[in-house]
Amino acid sequence: MILEWIRFVLIAVLLLGALLSFALAVFGVYKFGFVMNRIHSAGIGDTLGLFAVTAALILATGFSFDTLKLALLVLFLWFTAPVSSHFLGQVEFFTNPHPEDELKWEGTLTEEDGRPDRKQ
Repeated sequence: MILEWIRFVLIAVLLLGALLSFALAVFGVYKFGFVMNRIHSAGIGDTLGLFAVTAALILATGFSFDTLKLALLVLFLWFTAPVSSHFLGQVEFFTNPHPEDELKWEGTLTEEDGRPDRKQ
């Protein structure tokens, strides 16, 4: 009886964590202006959220053949989600002629090399 309540609480915590992760990813996508930051926010939020949802499903179904399928699903998503985020970043990098216009440097640019002058 007590183990069922502990399992229920763990499932609820994982699902609430996944919901928070997805909500923060959506917030990050709308808050950040630069597309690379948006891609990073969406990629991290989705990966963490999907892991938490799948972990909650593994706990809910118990340990069986379905657990192996869900674990393989997590493994597949952990390999494909970063690759797709990286691909989107590469598309932005190669199609945006002036990505430095989106960046905000702390300090000024030096005239010799065009790199930011680091204040120490």
